[in-house]
Amino acid sequence: MNMLRSEETTLLLEQDKRVLSPSEVNLAATVLDQDCQVILLTAPTSGCGTTTSAICLAKQLAKAAKGKVLLVDADPSATGFSTRMGMAADEGLFELLQSEQPEERLADCVQRVPDLPFDLLPLGHPSQVAGHFTTEDMQWLLACLSAHYRFVVIDAEAVYSGNSATSLAAMVDGVILVIRAEATRWEVAQAAVQRLQQANATLLGSVFYARKLYLPQWLYNLL
Repeated sequence: MNMLRSEETTLLLEQDKRVLSPSEVNLAATVLDQDCQVILLTAPTSGCGTTTSAICLAKQLAKAAKGKVLLVDADPSATGFSTRMGMAADEGLFELLQSEQPEERLADCVQRVPDLPFDLLPLGHPSQVAGHFTTEDMQWLLACLSAHYRFVVIDAEAVYSGNSATSLAAMVDGVILVIRAEATRWEVAQAAVQRLQQANATLLGSVFYARKLYLPQWLYNLL
């Protein structure tokens, strides 16, 4: 995957390690440059690689930042990391939204995987609380998570799969749009950008996922 944005970067946070300027393998620099804390990844349609990109970003931030990183599954479809990692039956995001004291339940819902340098918050059970929480509930929970983590990375559903991505996009510090190479139509990507902008989202850039290299990488670097 590669970031489409590639300008020079100066980190704003002295407590974080200096990382390379944005490149084909570096998402963290763009986030650090913008002084963001809560970042949402979404795509125009499902199957674009949002979950893989979110995991990659969480790993890079965990290496670059002096502080803990949390990856949140906010994708109610079967493609989120909760299903992929066998956490579909576990309590998570929706249980915290339902709780009057979410900070007291964090230890019950947040999980650690030995091979990953960041914490995980599974989706939980949306069917139990659908329609029973408000925007204020989500904002309160995000504030709670931000108080415990240096970075919160949200793996959201696709823009055209439902309304949750655009709703969440207005609450976070920045949004990264994942576009799948040779699969996402330009017109669809542009329409998704416009929809996010209409939701007052702050777009940080795009990830070009699963790009095929028809020439060796070193030749692309010379172009």
